[in-house]
Amino acid sequence: MDPDVFTRYLERTRWFGGKGRPFTIASVRRIGALPRTSQDSADVVIDLVEVAYDDAEGGSEVYQVPMAFYEHPEARLDHAFIGWWEEPDRGWVHAYDALHDRESMYCWLAAFDRAAREAGGNLTDESGLRFHRIGEHELDLDAHSTLFSGEQSNSSVAFGEDALMKVFRKITPGVNPDISVHDVLTRTGSDHIARLYGWLDWVDEDEDTTVQLAMLQEFLRTASDGWDLALASVRNLYAEADIHAHEAGGDFAAEAERLGVALREVHDVLAEHFPVDRLDAAAVAELADAMDARLAAALDVVPELAQHAEALRTAYGRLRGLGEVEVQQIHGDLHLGQTLRTSLGWKIVDFEGEPAKPLVERLKPDSRWRDVAGMLRSFDYVPHVVERQFAEDQPDGAGQRAYRAEEWAHRNRNHFLSAYAGGELSDAQQVLLEAYVADKAVYETVYETRNRPTWVGIPLEAVARIGAA
Repeated sequence: MDPDVFTRYLERTRWFGGKGRPFTIASVRRIGALPRTSQDSADVVIDLVEVAYDDAEGGSEVYQVPMAFYEHPEARLDHAFIGWWEEPDRGWVHAYDALHDRESMYCWLAAFDRAAREAGGNLTDESGLRFHRIGEHELDLDAHSTLFSGEQSNSSVAFGEDALMKVFRKITPGVNPDISVHDVLTRTGSDHIARLYGWLDWVDEDEDTTVQLAMLQEFLRTASDGWDLALASVRNLYAEADIHAHEAGGDFAAEAERLGVALREVHDVLAEHFPVDRLDAAAVAELADAMDARLAAALDVVPELAQHAEALRTAYGRLRGLGEVEVQQIHGDLHLGQTLRTSLGWKIVDFEGEPAKPLVERLKPDSRWRDVAGMLRSFDYVPHVVERQFAEDQPDGAGQRAYRAEEWAHRNRNHFLSAYAGGELSDAQQVLLEAYVADKAVYETVYETRNRPTWVGIPLEAVARIGAA
């Protein structure tokens, strides 16, 4: 097989993280084949494709590519075609991305179902692929699969209205926090997550490591995205003239409170079941130094930060002076887009951490106030995004909308934070929160400058508030 087949394939996908960078295929490793469900079903295999980058940054990444092999072309899968070549034990095959093929996806579902009936809930084949099941949920084997198209870093497939499988595309050996955290929260009966049904991993005996490939969980089909709900609240506010945020029919404050309670309860469970540590003075100084370093790098990208640099460094200096900081397992990439509102309350999703960070960094404990800061920044973004949308169609009234945007953000930040903290913050908590909010806002200024320059004013306004405090 010509490795360039995968070069052309990766460049077409949404989830490949190396777009725009020169790369070569360093290796392709076949790690296993899924159990066949009938003599007529396609052969379904999983390859790990190593990509080596040829630019100054260099480095390499490994991506998971599940494939369905058919003897003849399948017109229904033309959009998912990878290539055709001769397989040593199969002859000539036409290869397709298996996640687009309902017949192939049934192999995953059937294997998870078989695992539930095995001793210990584990199904292992000779290649080292292991399907794990937890809980007593009965899978609907008659459900059709549907591949979601909007994701950027992974691929998710819904099985009817019953279950959702996330396939991790970028692969790193070791424990994936999305699985380990969901496992704990599911076993403890948390109401604030989609229940984990199982996961797929592979044992690399050559390296004596385990690679986690996919997770199967409850499909919250009727849930509403938290970000979308918040946007709708602000649109309702802007649609009504001369009223305050608390007077609007779509007031979001009660939902912000419920979300604050949900996050606190999740953090408390994680603190009970994962290690909790205390950073000593030297480690806290390193944390503050890292924030200082990110600010220094950001100043080269966002010159407007310079007038606020002293105030930001002061915030980091107060963090440095705390001496000790408690750290634990957290979400690590929390914002409104990582929440879902169901009829039974708020659910928090995607505990994988920041996708751009190496796995070893995402597994490190951190202060729970990082998650709180991320959500506060998300509440700040919502009304300003809507404000910009309204400005395009209704340029008049910009000043009033700006005032009401800040009022909505302030109201919902306060309700969320009060509910999370259960009262007033201590001086140390206030210092931690301010430092994490500042660090997040600095990151946002860099991101917006590089990707959406007209939005950079949103985090810059937050930075200015820090300086004025």
